[in-house]
Amino acid sequence: MKGMRISEIFYSVQGEGVLCGVPSVFVRTSGCNLRCRWCDTPYASWSPEGREWSVDEVFKEVQSFGMARHVVLTGGEPMLAAGLAELSRRLHGAGYHITIETAGTVSPGEVVYDLASLSPKLSGSVPSSDAFGVGWVEKHEKLRLQPAVLREWIGGGDYQLKFVVGSRAELDEVGRLVSALGLAVPHHKVLLMPEGVESGSLLEKGRLVAEWCKEAGYRYCDRLHVHLYGHTRGT
Repeated sequence: MKGMRISEIFYSVQGEGVLCGVPSVFVRTSGCNLRCRWCDTPYASWSPEGREWSVDEVFKEVQSFGMARHVVLTGGEPMLAAGLAELSRRLHGAGYHITIETAGTVSPGEVVYDLASLSPKLSGSVPSSDAFGVGWVEKHEKLRLQPAVLREWIGGGDYQLKFVVGSRAELDEVGRLVSALGLAVPHHKVLLMPEGVESGSLLEKGRLVAEWCKEAGYRYCDRLHVHLYGHTRGT
C-alpha cells in the first residue's frame, strides 16, 4: 500500500473544540483539496511538506507517547491520505479515542472515528485569484460545502461543527448552512471560533464571537494552543 505523506506527529493538548485541554497525539497529514485564504498550516495543505510513512510507522510513533489515549487525525485534509481508514481501525482497535478534523468534503467511507470535528468552509475562505489562480478559486468554491457529505459524517457518530467567524454576515451564513443540512443539530454542537494566530488578537476578537454565541445559543471555541505556545508547529 502507498504510504501516507505526514507533515508532523506530535504530543500536545487539544486546543480546540469539545475536547479542549485533553492530551492528544496529533497526526498531521500533508495535502489538501481546498485553498482557504486564511489557512494557518500551509506546510500541510497548499505547500505540503513531509515524507511518506507506512501505517505501521505511524502506529508505532503514536504508541511511543505512552500516556496518550486520544489521537487527532488532522491536516491539511486527512481524508485524502492513503491508508487513513486502516490507520484509524488500528488505532481504535488498540483502544485510542479517534478525532478526525476534516472540512467535510470527503465521505467518511470506512474510516473509524469517535468524534468528527467538521469545519465546513464559509464564503470568506475563498482564495484570491492573484494568489492561486482562477482555477483554484473555482475549485474551492465548488468543493467547500458538501451538505450530503456532512450529513454522512453527522449520521455516523459523535460530531461537532466548527466555524471560524469574523463578521455578522458570517454568523448569519453559519445559521443558513446548519439549517440547510435538514437535521436537528443541537446548538451546542455548533462551535464558533475567532480568527487569529496571536493570543491578544484572539482574545479581542473572541469577545465579539462570545456575544454572538450567547445570542445564537452556539458554543464558543477558543484556540488554547495559541495562548499556551503561540503560533508554533508541533503544538
